[in-house]
Amino acid sequence: MSALAKGKTVPLPAPSRKGSISVEEALSKRRSVRDFAETPLSIQEVAQLVWAAQGISYAPNRRTSPSAGATYPLTLYLVVNRAQGLESGVYRYAHEEHGLEPLKSGDVSDGLVRACLNQRFVKSASVVLVIAAKAERTTQQYGGRGVRYVHMECGHAGQNIYLQAEAMGLGTVAVGAFEDARVQELTGITEPVMYLFPVGHKR
Repeated sequence: MSALAKGKTVPLPAPSRKGSISVEEALSKRRSVRDFAETPLSIQEVAQLVWAAQGISYAPNRRTSPSAGATYPLTLYLVVNRAQGLESGVYRYAHEEHGLEPLKSGDVSDGLVRACLNQRFVKSASVVLVIAAKAERTTQQYGGRGVRYVHMECGHAGQNIYLQAEAMGLGTVAVGAFEDARVQELTGITEPVMYLFPVGHKR
């Protein structure tokens, strides 16, 4: 519990910017996967996934997925079930420093399954990436139209997760069916939760 108990940011390995398969191959092979092996993710795999979703791709703070007006309303969280070098719990991805800030300690997988309407693969996945959003970051600039832009941005980040997982030989599936308030209460996330992506090794 050391890292979580002390609240220290967990540094992540630098992400790779060159993969072993092409974008075209990842697109062709991409599937929604709900059957996961018990093998934990490595810290390098975790680092690559969170960077692909919301990491910095180039200066001065531009991320891997496009954002209307560079308003960046999304925040990425990570629920760890099984990952080498990380204790079970909930973390916030700190994209500026490419690290994980502990938010809540302990195994929340059973509660998260119930909050996701008993979709059991949420527990069998090694980690669950959670996308939350503060829409006002975008609506302040674009008014009501900004809400649509936020939803579009969630899709951009989600596709990044899908393709990065496939490129690494991992599986994932987008989860939109969940009880918002229960997910927030369970994880300690205060922003509205938009999307969940359980990720693990394929069976």
